[in-house]
Amino acid sequence: MSTTPHRRRIEAAFAEAGVTGWLHALDIDSGTEVDAGADHPVVTASVHKLCLLVALHDLAAAGELALTEPIECAPADRVPGPTGLAAMLDPVRMSVRDLAYLMMSVSDNTSADALLRRVGLDAVNRTTDRLGLRHTHAVHTFGQLLATVREDAGPDGVQALADPYVTQRLRALDPARTNRSTPRDMTRLLAALWRDEASTPEHGAAMRRLLGLQVWPHRMASGFPFDDVHVAGKTGSLPTVRNEVGVIEYPDGGRYAVAVFTRAASTAATLPPADAVIGTAARFAVDALRAG
Repeated sequence: MSTTPHRRRIEAAFAEAGVTGWLHALDIDSGTEVDAGADHPVVTASVHKLCLLVALHDLAAAGELALTEPIECAPADRVPGPTGLAAMLDPVRMSVRDLAYLMMSVSDNTSADALLRRVGLDAVNRTTDRLGLRHTHAVHTFGQLLATVREDAGPDGVQALADPYVTQRLRALDPARTNRSTPRDMTRLLAALWRDEASTPEHGAAMRRLLGLQVWPHRMASGFPFDDVHVAGKTGSLPTVRNEVGVIEYPDGGRYAVAVFTRAASTAATLPPADAVIGTAARFAVDALRAG
């Protein structure tokens, strides 16, 4: 059920950090939830790589591809980005599963688009449809998504993104025109993955492993600074947008799927309070579920 006092606390944290936020948290085993805008349409940004990962394993489970299959990644195929193959200069040949590792651990756009060339957007949407994620849809590859940002920014390039009037016209920030979901859809996906309902146990374990290898500690994980609490997740970022979805596992067996999507009032590329409030809000929600 919705827990109104906890929602007020979460919304106050978002406001103090200078963001508008939407959250859904779910106790994976009991079904108890915390709702703070759970059904609001949101842009997923790189969170949508989680949907691609599940689609990839759907095809592997069906025997339509092998996770050890090699893929060539030429320099001409690189998608802009600061991590992984996107930042490399030379030709690379990697297996499907190692590309998936880079896509999930460091959010490598080039690895994601290499996998999309093999899998296709239609397969991603078939997977989210199969799982009943009615509000989740992939419109663009990640290269195409970034291309819309460059086009909409205009001739002044990335410098123009400091202007809030420019960011308002970005298609990438409009859920009706880009890759999209809702917080509730994302916790439903995570819960299915942790309960081995999204795929076979073998493939589920492989996907959970990759989510646990994400390197970024500054968003959701920042709310759980405990050696015995494990956070596995996937971030997503665009101008003014900072997101993360993940599962927090406690040593007593408690498992909580949390999805947090935010939009900042400031156009600053570096905004630590907006990153940190994702962890704060997630912690408030999980504390509420555990007190429940």
